[in-house]
Amino acid sequence: MDDLTYDLKQLCHRNRDGGRKTQVQRMQSLKLIAKQLKDAGFDKMHATSLKGKHVDALVDRWKAENLSAGTIKNRMSHLRFWAQKVGKAGVIPASNAALGIPQRQSSGANKAKTLDVEQLDRVNDARVQMSLRLQQAFGLRREESIKFQPAYADRGDHIALKGSWAKGGRPRMVPITTAGQRAVLNDAHALAGSGSLIPAHLTYIQQRHVYDGQCKAAGLSTMHGLRHAYAQARYEVLTGWKPPAAGGPAVRDLTPDQRAVDVEARQQISRELGHERIQITSVYLGR
Repeated sequence: MDDLTYDLKQLCHRNRDGGRKTQVQRMQSLKLIAKQLKDAGFDKMHATSLKGKHVDALVDRWKAENLSAGTIKNRMSHLRFWAQKVGKAGVIPASNAALGIPQRQSSGANKAKTLDVEQLDRVNDARVQMSLRLQQAFGLRREESIKFQPAYADRGDHIALKGSWAKGGRPRMVPITTAGQRAVLNDAHALAGSGSLIPAHLTYIQQRHVYDGQCKAAGLSTMHGLRHAYAQARYEVLTGWKPPAAGGPAVRDLTPDQRAVDVEARQQISRELGHERIQITSVYLGR
């Protein structure tokens, strides 16, 4: 193992920011980055050696490989983690645009998806069924819906999600605003009791495999679309009109007053979905 790979491995061990999945992805990404820097001729580096020329070399390589904007942005977040932990945050521009990294592009198609009773009935596992219902009712991610503990999460007027359930280790709250959401929670309480939606004899990974297998057998795919549907429904409630992705007016066509409402709604939805940036709502809502 070369010096840089060793240093980055130790850096990750000392700084366990985010959830376990995030930590694993970060470690893998930084190991790849160390290899790519060595391939570029920077073979005597330590973690504290990071300079702007190293960042430029990596970004140039990623662009030449025609990697998606999303993949490059993920690698940049890991690179920023490295820079921050060794006191070199200043060597990376605050904006990816300054490095010529494009914004994530949306296909323009509405990815929202809902589940009806007939589709849910094709799922034979009651806990997987409940995870899907929670995704639809609260816009949860797959991992959050599998690890969900109703006895902990249900706070009356909102649900509280633990950081250990969520992407990036960020806890958050999602409001309970409809009778349908309350009904789903009541059913979750009855099913899980004081535990989670992971059976006592299984690990999270094992239950995730059960979830994936059940969805596949039931002919269900791209269940992330349930989050899109949640975001779009919330937008319509908060603004009074449909989002662009669902056939509503484009942001450029809104009046100044409507744009203010649009921004406020997007900020709220971004928080409910567990994102830090309002820009990501364009993926769910359109522009």
